[in-house]
Amino acid sequence: MSARSGLDPHAGSSRTARSPGTRRVDFGRRVLLLRRRRVAVRLDWRSVIICSVLALAVACMAVLALMTGSYQLSPGQVVSALTGGTTGIVHDIVVEWRLPRVLAALVFGAALGVSGALFQSTMRNPLADPYIIGFSQGSYTGALIVILLVNGTYWQLAGGALIGGTATAVAVYLLAYRRGVQGFRLIVVGIGISAMLASLNTWLILKADLDKAMAAATWGAGSLNGVSSAQVVFGGACIAVLLLLAAMASRPMRQLELGDDVAAAQGVRVSATRLGLIVLGVALTATVTAASGPIAFISLVAPQIARRLTRSAGITFAPAALVGALLCLTADYLAQHVAPTPLPVGIITVMLGGGYLGWLLITEARRHL
Repeated sequence: MSARSGLDPHAGSSRTARSPGTRRVDFGRRVLLLRRRRVAVRLDWRSVIICSVLALAVACMAVLALMTGSYQLSPGQVVSALTGGTTGIVHDIVVEWRLPRVLAALVFGAALGVSGALFQSTMRNPLADPYIIGFSQGSYTGALIVILLVNGTYWQLAGGALIGGTATAVAVYLLAYRRGVQGFRLIVVGIGISAMLASLNTWLILKADLDKAMAAATWGAGSLNGVSSAQVVFGGACIAVLLLLAAMASRPMRQLELGDDVAAAQGVRVSATRLGLIVLGVALTATVTAASGPIAFISLVAPQIARRLTRSAGITFAPAALVGALLCLTADYLAQHVAPTPLPVGIITVMLGGGYLGWLLITEARRHL
């Protein structure tokens, strides 16, 4: 495999362009070209650098989370425990107690970042977030019914969350459909459905037994306290499959970003493609909700931060996933070790995401004045 920077002269969006009798034109974007036989992949240099920095930040934050607790550890002890060089209490603390929580924050944060990227790209709106437009609430409702009425296992919770989120997505899609689906109309309808589901969830908790109601309310705040290794493995496997499907659907998603008419002219089945992308985003959100409850606003914030860091024309999955993982891991660290008392991670993400949402609304309002 060979790698080189620069522009393929046949690429229209490349950094340079030539025509007979003219000089080279610099468009300001450097591209890394990877070739092996007949396969060629073009990667934006800035995106590669940003992803590398984000991956390093995620690794450092993970080590810090594994070090910190009532039993403080050094970086060397953490690395030794992870590589099998240490046994005894240090190995148990790192591998058995702290590592599942850190992995859950990484995997679930990445899933929420990609879910937000799917919604925001498909609807061409930075406010398109599964929490705001009701899909997270629908997943929460499905899982809540399982908790309160069936007292089900994790697998039943996952099924209830997926059914609830999918049913909500279908309802919002059908109510917003009028000779096609516009992103703004879908968001407005979703906000209304979200408010109704929030009221239903509150009513279900008020009518439940005290013990179940307390457990459901705590879980509904979004917490990683009860996440087990089995849930991380199963959820991670499901999320890996969904991420692979999302990567395969990235090309039609990019075409949808150009507008429905342009996408249709390029052979994309607009309604079916949009519905499929929405189902993928709902499945990612439901998988996270089943294990940890609804963790709000990461799917709203992560794609936009990634887009601003990479300065790309659209939202790409890898930076959004890394930013989501970093945000979730950082929020959980703040909730456990910086707050006066340990808090659910969802409370921290609501505090951070609420401020970002206010800033985003003000920015969008000024832009349209």
